[in-house]
Amino acid sequence: MSGDDTKEDTMLAAATHIRAVPDPLEQLERLFREHYNLIFRTAYRVTGSAVDAEDVLQTIFLRLARRKEFDLSPSPASYFHRAAINASLDLVRSRSKTGAVPLEEVETDLIENPSLSPEAQHADRELRGVIHQAIGRLGSRAAEAFVLRYLEGYDNREIARMLGTSQMVVAVILHRARTRLRKDIGEFLEEKQ
Repeated sequence: MSGDDTKEDTMLAAATHIRAVPDPLEQLERLFREHYNLIFRTAYRVTGSAVDAEDVLQTIFLRLARRKEFDLSPSPASYFHRAAINASLDLVRSRSKTGAVPLEEVETDLIENPSLSPEAQHADRELRGVIHQAIGRLGSRAAEAFVLRYLEGYDNREIARMLGTSQMVVAVILHRARTRLRKDIGEFLEEKQ
């Protein structure tokens, strides 16, 4: 009987171990539930479009689904922030190259805002588009830092931790990014006058 007990204990231990290993789909679903809002909000702030933010969200999780493991240590939130920013920037950059206009912008054009004249609405949309394109033209690291600071509200210390660099480097990157954006947006505004 003791031999049977040993086999039974071994099988029970093996079954317990199998249950302890997380199912990749469950893991992916848990990550999605925990980080959906963060990714969507970040992508929306970069792209200015809910439809594009959903596309970014889908892109990120499709990329994760293709992986064998989902170890996003030490900070899944930092990983998803950076992934959302980079995927959003890729989308903005590809739109500026092809001249594509998101469907959401066309739909917004059809909805009248009674507080703004049609000219003011058009100018506002145009300026937002220029800002998104200018952010998209920044280098990846500068765009990440800019979005984290000015669209997500992180301070330089937090950004330095997320990017794995010093606060001084973050300050320099942000200064250069602001200078570049001022130039790009200034040129657009001069053309409009």
